[in-house]
Amino acid sequence: MQTTDALEGLAALSHPTRLDAFRLLVRNEPGGLSTGQLVEASELSQSTFSSHLAILVAADLVVPERRGRQMIQRANIEALRGLMLFLAKDCCGGRADLCEPLAAELLHCC
Repeated sequence: MQTTDALEGLAALSHPTRLDAFRLLVRNEPGGLSTGQLVEASELSQSTFSSHLAILVAADLVVPERRGRQMIQRANIEALRGLMLFLAKDCCGGRADLCEPLAAELLHCC
């Protein structure tokens, strides 16, 4: 992942509405949620939420998928993995023992 891609992803997640929506989508993988379900969860108007969703899609953190008449939004887990690796790649100057608690915490949450 390039620095510019990481910055775009981090900027997209730097708003509470977008962060909440992305975390909700991650919790609902692999099925995703309809745009309507995301709007309802956000308690925003459709138009306001759509602008937030567009930012997440532009950052490649969310992938829209048409299923019949519905648009299903899914978290791009590969993009999340790339962002997390970008942030932790040079963790602790190569001392794996210092990064081990982070890895263990991630394993535990799944």
